[in-house]
Amino acid sequence: MIISALRPVALLVLLLGLTACATPRPAPRAEVGAGPGPVILISIDGFRSDYLDRGLTPHLGGLADRGLRAPMRASFPTKTFPNHYTLVTGLTPARHGLVDNIMRDPDHPGRLFRLGDRSEVTDPLWWEEGLPIWVSAERAGLKTATLFWPGSEAAIHGVRPSHWRTFDQSMSAEARVDQLLAWLDVPAAEQPAFLALYFDEVDTDGHRYGPDAPELNAALARTDAAIGRLVAGLEARGLLSAANLIVVSDHGMAPTSRDRVIYLEDLVSVEDGQVLSTGPHLTFEPARGREAQAAAALLRDHAHMSCWRKAELPERFAYRHRRVASLFCLAETGWEILPRDVAARRPQVGGAHGFDPDDPTMTAIFVAAGPAFRVGIELPRIDNVDVYPLLSRLLALQPAPHQGDLTAFAPGLALD
Repeated sequence: MIISALRPVALLVLLLGLTACATPRPAPRAEVGAGPGPVILISIDGFRSDYLDRGLTPHLGGLADRGLRAPMRASFPTKTFPNHYTLVTGLTPARHGLVDNIMRDPDHPGRLFRLGDRSEVTDPLWWEEGLPIWVSAERAGLKTATLFWPGSEAAIHGVRPSHWRTFDQSMSAEARVDQLLAWLDVPAAEQPAFLALYFDEVDTDGHRYGPDAPELNAALARTDAAIGRLVAGLEARGLLSAANLIVVSDHGMAPTSRDRVIYLEDLVSVEDGQVLSTGPHLTFEPARGREAQAAAALLRDHAHMSCWRKAELPERFAYRHRRVASLFCLAETGWEILPRDVAARRPQVGGAHGFDPDDPTMTAIFVAAGPAFRVGIELPRIDNVDVYPLLSRLLALQPAPHQGDLTAFAPGLALD
């Protein structure tokens, strides 16, 4: 092979792959037992399902080849916190209560949940309508470890994972893998049975540059190299043949443009109430006494946008909860609802999520490999609520009440 003849992206994939392969490997540990291996859940935020077909992720593709893959429908709204919590509870956002990245709760007036507000993110009250898998595992006597998974920094129902860390976006993908492997570098009896790992670079660059940009492709290659580093680390520790790896994403990514913006100021007055979320969807809480004005402004025909009262949202969204704002507007895929000053700071071309979950650009990824899975299986589309009963089955846990369907994976399971 003549390296100089490779195209830039292909060269990047090759070099990153070589770097992953060159990672120093510790000697296998004699104390590793022959029992069931760890269940490792990996999220690549914003990894659209069809990214897997770009030829830029050989390590992730390798897992799919020796296991199974499926397109996965995200829950509504197609946002980060709601869907990550769905994956580990088997409940839609309207059931587990994380209905948006920004929300209010009428039972707690004056409080505002915002994903960047640590005092709110770590408060269990926002999370306790769901029971995440690590809480059930810890209660059953299994050790768990979560690195940056939404919800894992709060003591939900009084329980935290045995190992967890405060979110630090500056922590590199390589360092995140090394932390997870370090949690496995203990005597076999002390090893976590369930581990969760979160990567955000694909989502970040998808927002900044758009899903078709070379920068996004480079982020895919770097994150894939981190997957390769994890696989190599598990192999070096004698754990790969026993480990069940599940790679998911929370949603996809759609291309956006500064030319496809619906300006908030043209829709509703600030005197009419409180704006919560903007972007692919707008959530609005009318001020007392201004309900009629707000409804008249939003509940009319708009180009590239549809609005509803909470009680009138389409049934297929399954989105009724006290924390859902009174008025909800959803933009046409590729359009955004933004204040003028925010729109002016947007790149000319970028990306966003939060659109209709049935739009192909919002489809998430599911890849699984390990002794629990058959080889070379491609399933039809699954729902992300289905992941929770699968995790429960792999961990031999009695699942909490959920909305998932384990039989969605039946053709790809090698379990007794």
